[in-house]
Amino acid sequence: MLELLRIRNLALIEDMELEFAPGLNVLTGETGAGKSFILKALTFIIGDKLAPDMVRPGTEKAQVEALFSLPDAEIVIRRELLAETGRSRLYINDQLRSQDAVKELRSSLIVHASQHGQQKLLQPSFQTHILDSAMNRPDISAQRDESLKKLREAVSQKERLLERFKALEDKREILEFQRQEIDKVEPQKGEEEELEAARLELRELEHIRNAVEESLEVIHGDGFAGTSDSSLINACARLERLLETLSRYIPEYAGDLESVADFRAQIQDLGARLRRQPVTSADGRSIERLDARLFELAQLKRKLRRSFDEILNLREEIEENLSFLDACALDVRRLEKLEKEHAAALKNALEKLNAARAQTAVRLSAELESALQELGFSRQVHVEFSFSPHEFYPGCVENRPRMLWIPNPGQAPQPLDKIASGGELSRFLLAVVSLLTRDENTTLIFDEVDSGVGGLTLNSVAQKIASLAQTRQILLITHWPQLAARAARHFFVHKDVLGDSTYTRCRQLSGKEVMAELSRMAGGGPQGDALARELMPEMNQKSGR
Repeated sequence: MLELLRIRNLALIEDMELEFAPGLNVLTGETGAGKSFILKALTFIIGDKLAPDMVRPGTEKAQVEALFSLPDAEIVIRRELLAETGRSRLYINDQLRSQDAVKELRSSLIVHASQHGQQKLLQPSFQTHILDSAMNRPDISAQRDESLKKLREAVSQKERLLERFKALEDKREILEFQRQEIDKVEPQKGEEEELEAARLELRELEHIRNAVEESLEVIHGDGFAGTSDSSLINACARLERLLETLSRYIPEYAGDLESVADFRAQIQDLGARLRRQPVTSADGRSIERLDARLFELAQLKRKLRRSFDEILNLREEIEENLSFLDACALDVRRLEKLEKEHAAALKNALEKLNAARAQTAVRLSAELESALQELGFSRQVHVEFSFSPHEFYPGCVENRPRMLWIPNPGQAPQPLDKIASGGELSRFLLAVVSLLTRDENTTLIFDEVDSGVGGLTLNSVAQKIASLAQTRQILLITHWPQLAARAARHFFVHKDVLGDSTYTRCRQLSGKEVMAELSRMAGGGPQGDALARELMPEMNQKSGR
C-alpha cells in the first residue's frame, strides 16, 4: 500500500505531500489543474521517464519520494530528475540503486490503468498478455521462450555455417592455388628482413674486398708476390739502399734512412694484416643467392597481390578455411541434431501452452462476462477468444489469442476495436484489472477510467470500484461525483497564481469541503447541492440540512 507521496519542484508543483488511506483515494479538480502530474510523479518513481523540462523553472532538480507499506517491510523510494542533464538518480531505502531494481518491484507496488491502457487493450499482444496472466503458468511460457531461443540459435548457427561453406566452396580452387604457390616458395616469418640485412652485409664485404685487394696491390704489386718494381715495398727497399749509400757521404741523411726503414716495416705489417682481413660472409652465402631468393619472394607478392606479412597470414587463413570446408559436414549434422531436439522441445511446450490457453480462455471469458454485467453491460454480453496459428518452425505452431465480444444479442463476435466505445473500453479495462490483479498489497491507479461512462452505468462502475476498494487501495482520478462520493479520502487539486508564478496545490477535503466539491462536480447551484446531499446523506445530516 502507498502511504505517503511527496513531490518537489516537478512542473507546477513546488512542494506537495499526500498521505493516502487504505481503500479508495480520490483526486478531483478542474481539467488542467494538475491531477495527472501527480500520477506522473508516482509512475516516475517506479521507472517511467520524464523530460528534463518537467523540472520546475529556476530549480536544479525535481524530487519524488514515496513510502510503501508491505506485509513484511516498508520501502522508501526516492528519485531525482536533474534539470541540466535530464538524468535521474534512484534511491531505495536511502541506498543508490539502478533503474532495474525498481522495475523488479513495480508490479508488486502499483498497477496503473489509464486511457493509454484502454488503447493497449485493443492490441493483440496485450490481449495475449491478459490471457497468459490469467493462465498463471509462467513455467510453460518460460519453457516456450527458452526452447524457442535455443532453436533460433541453432538455426542461425547452421545458416551462418552453410552460408560460409557456400562462399568458401566457391573459392576452393583459388584457395588451393594460393596455398600451392605459397608452399612452393615456403616464405618464413622475418625472412624478407633477414635477407635484406644479409644482402647489405655482403655489399659491404664487397667494398672491403676491393679495398683490401687494391691496397695489397699497392703494397706488393701485381699478384701480391712482392716482385713487381711498382710495389710500395720494393720502392721503399730501393730508397732505403740509396739513402744508406748517401748517408755514408752525407751523414745528415742518416735520420731519413731510419725513417724509411721504419715506414717499410709498417707497410709490411699492414700488408700482413690486410691478408688476414675476412672478405666473405660467415655463412658463405653469395649476394647472387640472396638476390635470387628476394626475387622469388617478390614474384610471390606480385602474384598474390599481398605484402609479405599478409602472405604469411594468408597461409594460416587458407589452411583454416580449407579445414573448415573439410569439417563443415560434421558441424552441420551436429547442428541439425540440436535443431531437431530444440524443435521437439518447442513443440512440446507449445502444445502445453495452446491447451492451457484454450482452457483458460473458457474460464476467463465467463469471469469477464460476469464482471462486465456488474459494470452495466446486458445479461447477454458474451466474451470469447479466437485463436490464429502462428508457425515458429515447421510443426511448431502457437495459437495466438484475440479477444472477441458481443455486447448485445444478435451481433456476431467482433474484435474490441470494431465495436467498443470509449466508455465500453473503460469498463472492460476495469473488469480486466479487477480479475488479473490479485495481490491485495498492490495499489491500483485508475486515471479517468470512467471516461465516456454516464447514467445508470456510472453507478455500476462506482459500485465495482467501491467493491474493489474494500480489499485494495485505489487511487482514482475522476470528474464524476458519483465515484468521488465513495472515497475514504478525498483530495482536491487546483492551481494558484501568485505574482508571475503558477502553482499546483493539493489538499485533503473533509466535512463541508467534500460536499462543496461534490456539488461543483455535479454542476453547482441547487441541482449540484441536491445531488451532493443525495450522494452523501450522512454528511447532510451532520450539517443539519
